[in-house]
Amino acid sequence: MCERCGNSYHKIQEISRRGLLKSSLAAGAALAVPASLISAGDAAAAGLTRVKATHGGGLCNLGIFIAKERKLAEKDGVDLDFVVTPTTTDVVTLFGAGMVDISVIPYSNFINLVDAGAPVQMVAGAGAEGCILIASEGIKTANDLKGKTIGTFQADTLEVLPYDYMTGAGVPFAEAEIKYFNSSPELAAAYINGAIDAVSHIEPYATQCLNERSGSTILTDGIDIYGKGYSDCVLAARTPLIEENPDAVKAVIKAMMTAQLETEKNTLATLEETVGKYYKTSLEALTLAQSRQPVMIDQRNNSDFFYERSVSMKNMGYVKNTLSESALNWTLLEEVIAENESLYQNLRLKAA
Repeated sequence: MCERCGNSYHKIQEISRRGLLKSSLAAGAALAVPASLISAGDAAAAGLTRVKATHGGGLCNLGIFIAKERKLAEKDGVDLDFVVTPTTTDVVTLFGAGMVDISVIPYSNFINLVDAGAPVQMVAGAGAEGCILIASEGIKTANDLKGKTIGTFQADTLEVLPYDYMTGAGVPFAEAEIKYFNSSPELAAAYINGAIDAVSHIEPYATQCLNERSGSTILTDGIDIYGKGYSDCVLAARTPLIEENPDAVKAVIKAMMTAQLETEKNTLATLEETVGKYYKTSLEALTLAQSRQPVMIDQRNNSDFFYERSVSMKNMGYVKNTLSESALNWTLLEEVIAENESLYQNLRLKAA
């Protein structure tokens, strides 16, 4: 880790596996750190800057997965190096502690980090829509959720959704019993096996829940509450990296934007690359799910959405302050757009 600037980007000087694990445990997270696709020596010889990244497990991460698999940032001098974590909590812990440089994380976790004073900024979007509240047979309305169990992740976009759904219908969120889980497969299994009455989940797991528990109903897919193109996950970066090596951040943004275009042009090919490795589901289910949670890197139009969700999180007691404008930094995204006009114009989903 670069002790001076508090983050871990650098011209290739690989942190040892043992040292990273020791630091991670000190931060409260036990990690699995896979070998990079490119060795430290080879990357250094190629003049690449290694940028360490964390991510979640939902389809909102498809852009960064394809950027990694196809090495899309290398042409701009960046080796994107994944640090795999067991849970979303671990993702947030490492990113907030400065042990990784960038992260695709739920907007809610980003809001939490900003409120806690972490030096991080949102620099782009990642995935749009795809947060879905599903209920078992007999539950059709927000009022029906009274006294029922809802499974979700704590302080996550997937907890904000049922909160907004219920309170928007005049039903206090406290009227339902909320149960928290640690991983996407665990949450899906709990619903499918009947351990909870309703589940707030992301794709592709939401589709899995809907298909594998008879009588299930979608109460909201978020679009009816927030409108089309609302955000789930975003790309955030450590402020020291933004200030000291903005080109590295731009390389990642461009790579994810390229991944979006390649996904829009040939969705099946990108899903075939990621099914099994990143998504533990069938290709058929993944294909259906992706239509509900597309890649969308330019989410400048969601600035008001992020602020409004921070109001919800404040009302839920998770943050003390609403999100400030300074937490959203679209400058590098706008530079990437200006420098890659053809790429941007060919995107199907974008703010402008």
